[in-house]
Amino acid sequence: MKKIEILDSTLRDGAQGEGVSFSVKDKIYICQALDELGIDFIEAGNPGSNPKDMEFFTEIHNVKLNHSKLCAFGSTRRAGISCQDDQNLQSLIAANTDYIVIFGKSWTFQVTDVLKTTLEENLLMIKESCEYLCSHNKHVFYDAEHFFTAYFENPDYALKTLQAAVDGGAELLCLCETKGGFMIDDCRKVVHEVVERFGNRVKIGIHTHNDCGLAVANSLIAVQEGASHVQGVLLGFGERTGNANLSTIIADLQLKMNYQCIPSEKMKNLTSICKRVAEITNISMNSQMPFVGSSAFAHKAGMHIDAVLKNPMAYEHISPEEVGNSRVFLMSEVAGRSTVIEKIQKFAPEIKKTDKVVAAIIQQVKNLEAKGYQFEGADGSFELLVKKITGKYSPFFKLHYYQTTGSNPRPEEGVCCCAQLKVEVDGQIEITAGEGDGPVNALDIALRKALEKFYPVVSKFRLEDYKVRVVDGKSATAAKVRVIIESSDGESSWTTIGVSCDVIEASWIALVDSFEYQLSKGL
Repeated sequence: MKKIEILDSTLRDGAQGEGVSFSVKDKIYICQALDELGIDFIEAGNPGSNPKDMEFFTEIHNVKLNHSKLCAFGSTRRAGISCQDDQNLQSLIAANTDYIVIFGKSWTFQVTDVLKTTLEENLLMIKESCEYLCSHNKHVFYDAEHFFTAYFENPDYALKTLQAAVDGGAELLCLCETKGGFMIDDCRKVVHEVVERFGNRVKIGIHTHNDCGLAVANSLIAVQEGASHVQGVLLGFGERTGNANLSTIIADLQLKMNYQCIPSEKMKNLTSICKRVAEITNISMNSQMPFVGSSAFAHKAGMHIDAVLKNPMAYEHISPEEVGNSRVFLMSEVAGRSTVIEKIQKFAPEIKKTDKVVAAIIQQVKNLEAKGYQFEGADGSFELLVKKITGKYSPFFKLHYYQTTGSNPRPEEGVCCCAQLKVEVDGQIEITAGEGDGPVNALDIALRKALEKFYPVVSKFRLEDYKVRVVDGKSATAAKVRVIIESSDGESSWTTIGVSCDVIEASWIALVDSFEYQLSKGL
């Protein structure tokens, strides 16, 4: 298998994505995750651009990386000054990495209108910057910014910029499709030409953006045309519509196209590492992301599920275990017996596909989903539903009443709502109140306070996420709403659902399911 080098730019190009901001600790944790996955190179930031990146390069040298090599990133020297006097180049050397990624201009417009210098001076800037870094015993990767735009406007000059980098000692030429607007055939043509001209002397790389949705496709095409180095961001985020998604590229190249990107034994860690990076970045992964998304191997239609249970190859192009993901069967109104049985047997293995209760469960799911419920994302509520139908449910408490009151303006910072409730457990009455940032938060606090006397474990329960969706917008303010609550006890998480024309009631239904589901697990 031919080796394809992978360079991850999550900490540099990915950091330019909207809403993305890394602390120094975040950057270190992401480096450790990428190293664990077996990524070859980590483009960790531009030490000349801000104090945080320079601090990172100081701190990261105290961290042991077993596989990945760090790269500092920066530009060629400025026009009209020497390399020795260029502060950016000095910062790159001070970052103390063996590898440096340096970018320069390929497009004549960028040279004359942005840098405000001559085409000849730009060639010297590229060549001399590479020479200077090589003289300090650095491995130099040259990023040819806007190369595809440059090539189609002035191919002779674009190729001269690459020659300048080679003459300066660069060991890699990375062709950057900076605007993300080129089609596959254009990408193929350009990479083929560069590989033909320079491929016998240096490595050729590809760096694409996703403005036309082709970042992954163009990266794969570049590899087919001879590129042996691919740059991108593990989860694909970045400026505008993002960078090439490396989680998809790595899986495509290694599992589909017979290339080696990461150590084979690391492929099973792909999903978990992606989830870890998403958590550190504080973003939600797209559930439909290929290979690693939570829906990548999710099946909903009854006939599909029945076929997958007989042979997963019926609807899956690979085994989810190959990338560390898992198969999911979604509960819905289109689910059949196979779906129900697969879900039920995780907590009630004694129920068989031919049992009459299965039909009752399916019918009740259909009835509730017609009213706005959606059990595919609420496993906790589905399990409680099955227990109720099969006679295995016993409520842990009885509600006598609840009421909520809100205040605006707030009487004090952080408190805008109070909730009072009365519950009964085994004949004992408990009346409590709670203050919170909204009625649902106040109810959550009050209910936990009321139940702690009887079930101390509820002190560990926390509401982690809360989503509200209007089910029927035609009814305006009288429309039904669907509330999804995700809860956690610090070790596991579960999701429950409630539907009502009253958002507080829908929230209460989901909240009660959340408490009762986990209590039924632990008692």
